[in-house]
Amino acid sequence: MSLAESRPQQDCPARGRPRSEAVERAILEGAMKLLEDGVPLADLSIERIARTAGVGKATIYRRWSDKEDLFVDVLRAAEPEDPELPGTSVRDDFVMLLESQRRRGLATRSSAILHNVYAQMKSSPKIWAAYHATVVAPRRRIGREVLRRGLENGELRRDVDIDLLHDMLVGPMLVRSLLRPDAPLEEGLAEQIVDTVLEGLRPVSSPGV
Repeated sequence: MSLAESRPQQDCPARGRPRSEAVERAILEGAMKLLEDGVPLADLSIERIARTAGVGKATIYRRWSDKEDLFVDVLRAAEPEDPELPGTSVRDDFVMLLESQRRRGLATRSSAILHNVYAQMKSSPKIWAAYHATVVAPRRRIGREVLRRGLENGELRRDVDIDLLHDMLVGPMLVRSLLRPDAPLEEGLAEQIVDTVLEGLRPVSSPGV
């Protein structure tokens, strides 16, 4: 999938001339290059991005209303694709989700652009809100749906709070990825987290059954 293809089409209504995917990709990659070089978000002007991408400012403004709008799409393009879940069990699905999160954490540690992006993102409420709505919230919905299915098919106790359980499963990997950059993100960590959390959440048979 190209950088241009990674952007939801409904977010970008057609205006003016037909858009060139190559031009759009050049603009996104130009912004990424500046971020990778350590340019702060405050200094990432439309003019500077246009020069780096080799286009005019008007070309950018035909596609994005402002710098923050463009930056949200840079974030989307920098994110790896979400995994396709097997759908076989709560355990299998969450191992897949957390393994994707583990790999994302490793990429953030090793990638100058991702490190710069995440460090600066929360300084802009607009960017953080858009990122949360387009990246974080959809992933949370997927995880909650997996847990809801587990409640319905008897994999989990009926008294489990889905939101709390989701946080218990996702939280440890987030802590290691974002708050403890020195903590290992070794292979098998996803399985270890999921198995540890789910151990106490399986239904218990009634006495005498």
